[in-house]
Amino acid sequence: MQGAGVSFEWHDFKAGAEFDWGKSFHPGSIEVCLNLAGEGRVGSGKEPVLFAPLTAGFYRRGDQTLPATRSARQRHQFLTVEMSFDFLQRHLGGVGASLHPLVREVVDGHASKSDVAPPTRLTSRQQQLLASLRDAPVLALAQSVWYQAKALEVAAEFFFVAPGGQELFCQRQQQISAVRAEKVIALLREKLAEPPTLEELGRLVGCSPFHLSRTFSAANGMTIPQYTRQLRMERAAELLRSGKFNVTQAALEVGYSSLSHFSQAFHDTYGCCPGLYPLRTPTQVIAHN
Repeated sequence: MQGAGVSFEWHDFKAGAEFDWGKSFHPGSIEVCLNLAGEGRVGSGKEPVLFAPLTAGFYRRGDQTLPATRSARQRHQFLTVEMSFDFLQRHLGGVGASLHPLVREVVDGHASKSDVAPPTRLTSRQQQLLASLRDAPVLALAQSVWYQAKALEVAAEFFFVAPGGQELFCQRQQQISAVRAEKVIALLREKLAEPPTLEELGRLVGCSPFHLSRTFSAANGMTIPQYTRQLRMERAAELLRSGKFNVTQAALEVGYSSLSHFSQAFHDTYGCCPGLYPLRTPTQVIAHN
C-alpha cells in the first residue's frame, strides 16, 4: 500500500504512566479511532474529548499539534485508520456536501487547523468491521487492495451525515440503546462476581428485559451473558498481570467457583491457559504506509 495514503494500526498495551498519544498523529491526515478498551483524550483546553471504551471517533491533524493522551494504569486496545488529505480529496471530492464538516473542510481544501469530532458508541456492525480489519481474509499480495477498500468503508461509516443535519429516527433509537447499554456495562463492572439478573438490569435501566436483551445485543454484538464473560476475563487478565493473584484467586475474584470453567473461558478468550497469560503481551501493527 505504498503511496496509497492509508495506514491501519492495531494497538494493545498497558500504560503504566500517562502516554503521549498525540505524538503518533501525522500532519495532513484524519485518523479514525475504534476504541475497544482504555480511555484516551484528544484536544486542548479544559475539556478534551474523551474516547471511552467501546466508542469510535475521528480527529484531524492540521498544521498545529493536536494534544492527546492515553490514561495511566489501564490496558489500551484500539485500532486506528489514518487517511491523508490527498486520499480523502481523491476519493470524496464529489460528495463534499454530505460529509461531516471536519472532513468536508479537507475535501474543499480549507483544513489548516487541527480538530476532533465527538466519538459515538461502537455499534455491532462497527465492531465486526474492527474484527475484520485485525485479520485480513485475503492473500498477502491482495492486502493492499483489500485495505484500500476497507479504508473507504470506514470513511462511508463515519464521515457522512444525514441531509440537512437532521437526525434520523433510527439514529435516535440507537443513541437511547447506547446509553442503556453503557448503564448495563457499568452495573456489570460493579458486580462482576455476582452480576444482576436480566430482570434486575431491566428494572435498573428502565426497560423491559426482552427489549433490553435485544437492543444490547444489537449495540454491542454480543448478548449480556457473553459481555459479562468478556468483562470477567478482562478483569481476570488484569489481576494475573499484576502478579498479586494466582489463577485460583483471580477466578474467585471474578465470580467463578469452578477452576475448570474459568480456565476454559479464559482460553476461549485469550487463546492460552490463564497460568501462561502474563507472558503474552502482544502489540501488533497491521499495515502501515
